Amino acid sequence: MAECTHNCDSCGEKCEKRDFHVNLHKDSKVKKVIGIVSGKGGVGKSLVTSLLASKVNKDGFHTAILDADITGPSIPESFGVGDERAQAVDGQDALTPVVTDSGIQLMSMNFLLQNENDPVIWRGPVIASAVKQFWTDVIWKDVDFMFVDMPPGTGDVPLTVFQSLPLDGIIVVSSPQQLVRVIVEKAVNMANMMNIPILGIVENMSYVKCPDCGKEITVFGKSNIDEIAKTFNIPVLARIPMQEETSRAVDSGDIESLDIPELKEAAETVEKLLK
Repeated sequence: MAECTHNCDSCGEKCEKRDFHVNLHKDSKVKKVIGIVSGKGGVGKSLVTSLLASKVNKDGFHTAILDADITGPSIPESFGVGDERAQAVDGQDALTPVVTDSGIQLMSMNFLLQNENDPVIWRGPVIASAVKQFWTDVIWKDVDFMFVDMPPGTGDVPLTVFQSLPLDGIIVVSSPQQLVRVIVEKAVNMANMMNIPILGIVENMSYVKCPDCGKEITVFGKSNIDEIAKTFNIPVLARIPMQEETSRAVDSGDIESLDIPELKEAAETVEKLLK
């Protein structure tokens, strides 16, 4: 038997189609699930995840973040809740998520560690199992949109999320560097193989705006994101600039205070899934 590609529609084998989705906790309610992905690290997936969750929350929807980057979680610090810990539910084998000042529900590995700086030295299957438990053993209350911050690449955790969670779509995060084609192509090919809709691309670190004249300075050179998006027939949802205000808010745990107008189209694209 050939190695399984997980694309049942194009498979020639006569095996039964299997549904790998795992069930939410009986007391949870999540309407839509959006994966934030990239083919490589360092492009700002966690930033985009946090900003999108905050923006959609400000638009009047209940949002949540499932931090699937088990070995390198950064979501708690961005929201200023790094010292918080998930609480067990009395009489149930379940946990409650940490809730931010504006009401965003969060679940991250850091909420389960005795010290947030403790390393998670686990092999892939154990990490993937933890991600599934964030879905099955956490009581998510009345969530309109859950954003899943995934680790980079196409390994155990992204595969687990794609198979186990009912993803309504993914957003690919990239940067303006020349290797962006490889970044996007890996993520797009994986989504296509798993039959997951691709909502679009968000380009992070797109430019720096001169504080004096307002000119956009392309630090990493001219972006070719439009050509790449056209190649794969997916829209560019946002180009996020590098700015001191964003860095300062993230470092101080105050990401919810930010207003990034460049994310308007991305937020609207997500919100249309529910409307």
